[in-house]
Formats: sequence, structure tokens, C-alpha cells
Amino acid sequence: MNFKKIDYFQPFILVVAILAFLLIGYVGSFNYRFENPLSLEVILTIIFACIIFTAGALLVKFKINVSQTKDVSFLSEKLLVALVIIALALQTLNLVLIGGIPLFNSVLKSNATTNIWRIAYPLFLIMMNILLAKYYDRKYLLLVLLGAIIFGLNGYRTSVLGILGSSFITLYYLEKISKKAGIIFIVAIVLGIMVIGYIASQSIANQNWTLNPLDLIFYRAAFTLEVFEKIIPLAATTHGHVLSMVFSSGSPRTFIGEYVLKYTVCLTSTLFGPVYLDFGLIGLTIQMLFMGVFLGLIHKLKKGIGVGIYSMILTHTLIWIETGPTDIMIWFLYLIGLILIIINIKNINLYKD
Repeated sequence: MNFKKIDYFQPFILVVAILAFLLIGYVGSFNYRFENPLSLEVILTIIFACIIFTAGALLVKFKINVSQTKDVSFLSEKLLVALVIIALALQTLNLVLIGGIPLFNSVLKSNATTNIWRIAYPLFLIMMNILLAKYYDRKYLLLVLLGAIIFGLNGYRTSVLGILGSSFITLYYLEKISKKAGIIFIVAIVLGIMVIGYIASQSIANQNWTLNPLDLIFYRAAFTLEVFEKIIPLAATTHGHVLSMVFSSGSPRTFIGEYVLKYTVCLTSTLFGPVYLDFGLIGLTIQMLFMGVFLGLIHKLKKGIGVGIYSMILTHTLIWIETGPTDIMIWFLYLIGLILIIINIKNINLYKD
């Protein structure tokens, strides 16, 4: 087998990541404060979701053909660089207005996702990846690093993973990643996530953590899967309320915490939790089939700016494995992917048998 020809970031990487997360959570459920290991129902439900996703992705892989892709010409290099710098300036302003570094203060962190941040982060993520995809230059990697640091000061691992992960995938498809650079990038991503997650956990008021950064990964996976285990008996009891909150001013994760655990806490509930709570197994089936088909289509359109768009959507879908699809900003990335599909709709055809 020629490993150099393997596309490591095709949509099926999501299934690999889900199963890895399940394994980590299952091991973690034996070691920490959980009474019992994960139930067989949780495991089978997640495997079912993986099968449905795979079916959707395979359907596109073998039945859909993209003859060519259209590029977007009005996004000049200077414009993209300017927008990236504006995004960094906005996040810097956000930190100034907050009055400190949320990474080191849990009170500040609870107020860090301001409207300025909600504009700055997706603006940086989108423009940075399109800039790399259209006008790659090694000097732009400094902007990637600077963005990971500045947005990482907000105290959320997902921002760092979103920036570094999507940039890495973009560079992978541009064939700009050497073996040495790839190792450095992966180490930076892993260490960045572990360090920020650990520092943020240590800064929580009245919280005395005794777990090291590696233990914390197993603990978080186990706890998140335990939340999903508690959601399963409550299937389809919220009748779309979580989904409606995603597209309104509500806090879906806080609602899930109150509804499932009966006290006010912001919870991550896996990729499957919110839709299962809203619509049960039918909703989960539709969601996973949609994601399989959608990622499969965007993967086939990964030329020009499509490389950056696919990288962003894939990275944040991978992040959703833990956090759950409750972020309106990330659904906005899916909207951009939908626009890319519409632009190229005339070039998307069924394979003829």
C-alpha cells in the first residue's frame, strides 16, 4: 500500500475520530468519578450513527461526480490579508474591553464570548484559510500562529484547534506539509489543546483539580459521554427546543445542563446529544446522513477556495464530536459550504452506470 496516496482527511476521518473518542471515554469511565462504565446502549447508538454517516459519505463518493469547480475571483490577496488583520485587531480589542486574560480567570472567561469575538473568530478562520488556499506563502503561517495565540487567550481549546487544525488540513491538501513540518504542526496542536484546557481548568474558581493534562482528556471524554448516556432516556422530549436555541439568543448547552442534570451548568453533550434530545433516533439518523452527504460533496469541491472551506467545516465537525453542534457560528461555515455547492451545482452530476 502506498501511504503517500492515501487521503487522510477525507470525510471518513470523522468516523475514526468518533471511535477514538468513544474508546478514550470508555477507558475514562472506569477511572474517574463515574459509578459504572458506559452502557452498551451508548456504544451501539454511536456505532449506528457512524454507520449512517459512512453510508452518506459513500453514496457521494461512488454516485456523485464533479467535473470542475468555479473559483471566486473578487477575493484578492490584499483584501484577505486586511480582513485577517482586522479580525486579529478585533480580538485584541475584545481582550482589552474584557479587562484581562480569560485563560487565567474563569470569571473573565464566562464573559469572553462577546459579540466582538463572535465576529472576530469566524472572520479570522474563514479569511485565513482562504488566504492560504488561494495565495499560499510561508510568511502567512506567522498569522496562523499569532491567531492561535490571541484567540487562545480567550481560554477555549476549540478556538486553537479550529485555527491550527483547519490550517493544517488546508496545507495538507496544498501539499505544503513536509514530514518534519507535519510532526511539528501536530505536536503544536496537541500541546496547545492540552495546555489551554489544563490552564483553563485550573483557573476555575473553587475548583481543586487533581488531574494532570493527560488525565483531563480521559475525564472530559468520559464525562461528555456520560451526559449523552443520560440524554438517551430523554430522547425526543424537547421537541426541537435545543435546535431553536442554536439559532436564537439562548444558550443550548446551559439548557441541556439544566434539563439533563437539573442544575445550571454549561455542558458538552457529544455530536449526538442535542439532536437526540430534540428528535430521538430519527433525528440522529437524519443528522448523520446529512453530514455524510454534505462533507462528501464539499470534499469533492476542494479546489481553490474549496480547500479552505472543506478544511474549516471538517475541523469544526471533528470538534463537535465532544462539544455538540450547538454553535451558530459553525453552522455559518456549513452555510458557506452550501453556497459553494450552489455555485458549482451545474458541475455536480450523478455517475452513469
